[in-house]
Amino acid sequence: MHFQQLLREYLQLHGYWVLFLWTFLEGEAGLILAGFFAFQGYFTLPGIIATSCAGAFCGDQFYFFMGRFKGDFLVGRSHTLARKFRKALRLIEKYGTFVAFISRYTYGFRIVLPIILGMTTFSSRKFFWLNAVSALAWAIIFSLAGYFFGAGASLVVEDVSRYEQYLIFILAGCIACIWLSHFFHSRWRRRSARARLRRMKERR
Repeated sequence: MHFQQLLREYLQLHGYWVLFLWTFLEGEAGLILAGFFAFQGYFTLPGIIATSCAGAFCGDQFYFFMGRFKGDFLVGRSHTLARKFRKALRLIEKYGTFVAFISRYTYGFRIVLPIILGMTTFSSRKFFWLNAVSALAWAIIFSLAGYFFGAGASLVVEDVSRYEQYLIFILAGCIACIWLSHFFHSRWRRRSARARLRRMKERR
């Protein structure tokens, strides 16, 4: 009970601005947890959706204009950004406008794609509206995921509050497993690509 009281007091004081900063930078894990806390009554669901939508929207606008005004400098200084530059350009060439909408859903390119889009001739006005719609959809989807996790848990256990600590660990574990699966899948694809490149060189 002591843990729950401390958690409630902390979230009531700092929860929304922490969520805003979290979603500005990245976000899914924190947003899913926030959705669960909304089910527990620490937040309101509309408040979470509004805050995370604002954080995600402001974050991508910031990255877009960073690319527009400082893109060449960033690519020259950041090895990671330079490595992803060509792949991001191929995605933009292949999917066009759709990339601006789905950039926040792409593992490993959440920050990179808005920066690269800013470096192209992509309209800042078009990006503004696509980013706003995408941020709202993203905020609703992932906050509801956490909220429905809590609702599902309430069907299994009689008193969710009593097992709240364990449910938080379970939810965090599920999020970590999803993240690790993305990480290892991405690593496996890079390794396979390097192996194919080596075989092509050997044939020559």
